[in-house]
Amino acid sequence: MLKKRSFLLSGHATSVALEPEFWAVLDRMAEEAGESRAGFMARLDAARGRRPLASTCRTTALAWALAQPAGASVDGGSAGVGSEGASGVGMSGS
Repeated sequence: MLKKRSFLLSGHATSVALEPEFWAVLDRMAEEAGESRAGFMARLDAARGRRPLASTCRTTALAWALAQPAGASVDGGSAGVGSEGASGVGMSGS
């Protein structure tokens, strides 16, 4: 089941519906980058180009999860931060 979240991005109200597992990873990424959810989503939005925002979220979360050490929990465990998401957005807080 999809979970919808709403954000204000570039001055526009925007809703994104993703599976809870993707939200858990994105929340973890934002937390480890020291950003709010909204700030993190704004950074993804700014760097996504023509790719749909939901696709950018999923591919960024997947790339980050795949970059974690084997056996690391990517949704709230002790995983470290990857340096690049699939969308080309630096995920180390840069």
